[in-house]
Amino acid sequence: MQIDFKTCTEEELWKYVASHLKKHDVDTILVGGAVVSIYSEGAYESGDLDLVLTNMFIKNLPGLMNEIGFVKKGGRHYEHPDCKHLFVEFPSSFLEIGEDNQIIPDEVTVESTKIKILSPTDCVRDRLAGYMYFKSRDNFDQAVLVAKKHPVNLDKV
Repeated sequence: MQIDFKTCTEEELWKYVASHLKKHDVDTILVGGAVVSIYSEGAYESGDLDLVLTNMFIKNLPGLMNEIGFVKKGGRHYEHPDCKHLFVEFPSSFLEIGEDNQIIPDEVTVESTKIKILSPTDCVRDRLAGYMYFKSRDNFDQAVLVAKKHPVNLDKV
């Protein structure tokens, strides 16, 4: 898979990084604002990718990220010298929305490699949880952007 780091979207960078890691048996799930960007078809831009590791004990993560040109900047933050508009972060927490930690992400196949992303419904739930807990109107607006573009299970929300 080829990528132009200078102009890539959140979706292109996610597919590139996540499929590279998955080929090395590192499973990730895309969460946060980049999911909103993908599901809103670019109406929202996050500026970063939050990848939750399904196994928090990956010892060679810096090396794997370095293989594709990313340099560790701080505890969980990685930057690529040619990608000034986006960076990759690995949040320290496991995947949960509110008190729900039984999240089943969607899978996307990239060149025969399956990578994971929050479903549209869980993305809306995540953004609404941020709205409720942090009183962030931006999170509410992001939930609306996703719900306008994708079917959402309102019973689950």
